Amino acid sequence: MLLSVFGKAFKTPDLRRKIFFTLAIMALFRTGSVIPTPGVSYAAVQRCLANVDTGGLFGLINLFSGGALLQLSVFALGIMPYITASIIVQLLTVVIPRFELLKKEGQSGTAKLTQYTRYLTIALAVLQSTGLVAVARTPGRLINGCTEDIIPDTSWLRILTMIVVMTAGTSVVMWLGELITDRGVGNGMSILIFTSIAAGFPGQLWSIRLSRGWPTFTFILAVGMLIVAAVVFVEQSQRRIPVQYAKRQVGRRQYGGTTTYIPIKVNQSGVIPVIFASSLLYIPSLVANFSNSQAPWAVWISTNFVQGDHPIYIAAYALLIIFFAYFYVAITFNPEETAENMRKYGGFIPGIRAGKPTSDYLQYVLNRITAPGSLYLALVAIIPIIALVLFGASQNFPFGGTAILIVVGVGLDTAKQIESQLQQRSYEGFLR
Repeated sequence: MLLSVFGKAFKTPDLRRKIFFTLAIMALFRTGSVIPTPGVSYAAVQRCLANVDTGGLFGLINLFSGGALLQLSVFALGIMPYITASIIVQLLTVVIPRFELLKKEGQSGTAKLTQYTRYLTIALAVLQSTGLVAVARTPGRLINGCTEDIIPDTSWLRILTMIVVMTAGTSVVMWLGELITDRGVGNGMSILIFTSIAAGFPGQLWSIRLSRGWPTFTFILAVGMLIVAAVVFVEQSQRRIPVQYAKRQVGRRQYGGTTTYIPIKVNQSGVIPVIFASSLLYIPSLVANFSNSQAPWAVWISTNFVQGDHPIYIAAYALLIIFFAYFYVAITFNPEETAENMRKYGGFIPGIRAGKPTSDYLQYVLNRITAPGSLYLALVAIIPIIALVLFGASQNFPFGGTAILIVVGVGLDTAKQIESQLQQRSYEGFLR
């Protein structure tokens, strides 16, 4: 299906221009991900990355930046400040009435929320770049086991320059993402995350081939294809709740009388619970690492929460994913609001009374379908841990849960957007 969609897209002139524009922005983004920030010893960083394990505490952020974080490049922070800001603003729409009103205002309210997200992104970029430079100036803190002097000049002017450059890099990344959304194909921020993760796949696969040989390489490749197929199947799965609209007479015209459905996906929350759980589990490790304490609590955290294959870590990780799956679904899908909108327009679920019985039924279906969805997310997320036990691959395992969820999700979403644009020009579609 994907090959058919992209094949027909390249035959359409305006879509072809959009695709090439998106590819050009992706190439520019990857170029900025390897340009070192002024003041960073590029040779020392490369020696560290070649000789030590690049997992550690910053493995997730390094994954989203396509390896730019540990290289301290211009785009070292990548898209993570924007993701964090977007999640915070989205959560605040539930807490702050002003934000909730803006969300209901339509395009003008969404524009204001987007502007708030941009301001918060810059503020988070300043904080994160300051913390990153403060950690990197001490050998062995950013890249575990590396004793190289990554930042030779630690004067306040040089540190300030690095912070400004990294913050400006985050602004450029945010601008590139918005350019893709406006003039390219797909959601710009998702495309940039896809680019960062996909850029590391060939190198990770080849490193497994060099260290483990062809049999293990072939087996991991086959397992990866099965995981991708399973993720595609679950991501496309949904429960369709039928909705009928009664006929209404307005003057001489009749409205309604149609039948539609409410689609509720099995994985309604996407990859957000995995990101939340991973970020939350990093906090104890970061506290223990930065404190350099030998107290019993610090030793316990270092023993149980730094090594990803520890049973306590695995259990906490899975439980947090399940919790955040329910939490995120609860704040993004409001059964009472949906039932009220259906009642206003004369809609009803066959066999269910309008009003509170409808909202109770929607909540019941949502709880039932979120259960397998949350378990699916937890299972996919611990695949790298299984790889660590079986192959010693750890963070270098290319078919890790977060990576596969994002790559497959973005790929499917982009293909759907291209298909919808093609269908606007040709009504014959692709289902034959």
